[in-house]
Amino acid sequence: MARSTPLGSGFARIAVIGLGLIGSSVALGVRRYLPDATVTGYDAAAGVRDAARDLALCHDLPDAMREAVADADLVVLCVPVGAMAAAAEAMAPHLAPHAIVTDVGSCKASVVEALAAALPAHAIVPAHPVAGTEQSGPAAGFATLFQHRWCILTPPEGTDPAAVARIAAFWEMLGAEVEVMAPDHHDRVLAITSHLPHLIAYTIVGTASDLEEVTQSEVIKYSAGGFRDFTRIAASDPTMWRDVFLANREAVLDMLQRFSEDLSALQRAIRWGKGDELFDLFTRTRAVRRSIVEQGQDDARPDFGRSHD
Repeated sequence: MARSTPLGSGFARIAVIGLGLIGSSVALGVRRYLPDATVTGYDAAAGVRDAARDLALCHDLPDAMREAVADADLVVLCVPVGAMAAAAEAMAPHLAPHAIVTDVGSCKASVVEALAAALPAHAIVPAHPVAGTEQSGPAAGFATLFQHRWCILTPPEGTDPAAVARIAAFWEMLGAEVEVMAPDHHDRVLAITSHLPHLIAYTIVGTASDLEEVTQSEVIKYSAGGFRDFTRIAASDPTMWRDVFLANREAVLDMLQRFSEDLSALQRAIRWGKGDELFDLFTRTRAVRRSIVEQGQDDARPDFGRSHD
């Protein structure tokens, strides 16, 4: 179920917990697109809080989570999925009764379970903005990160529809297109579109660095476009992706098994010189790429729109 017209979220005080790339982008987006709202930030790392203050990410940046969430109408958890349960438990005693809680984790079934257990008296509308870069930390954030990107909501069964509508409106105000999915369906979809590609990128870059007959300087010096793009993905935040693979292990392992079978078939086609098979596969995958560009999910310009000035 997609929404296209912002309805007005009505959140006057918004707390952002975790001030990495996504959290800082949420804070900056709120300040730009919801100018009447007050945004309070918190991060467990004192150094991150100091950096966020220097960048003026939020209206207020207290040193305690309880102060950040105490008067919030909306709390956005922007911590790694492995830290969701602990963060929710820590803030639970300090939340206002009317507060709605959402998050930005890229695994949803485990997050829904963790938040529901820690916050049984609050409306919970988990979310996954499908946006990001390989950069991390508060300085990496920017207000337009969510523009023209999907944000998937995965509310538990029985969630107040009004709360879901308010969270949908919030993400739309930050520029996102909103879709609603069941948590387990989300995890299977993202396992193939996001999690497995990251796993492959980490593996290819790791394999290249381990090859004894190719020095590291040669790998870097002769990086062609494909390998270079894999290194961009493999530069993503290690804590975040460790937690993603552990939290969504069942779906990832399922997709990895399917990929391994397809890879074996490709290996056989190459070994036995089956050019028609290879051509048919590459034709199908080229069509997928064109569909992604047509739907506005990437840049059709040569070399992914990179500047060569």
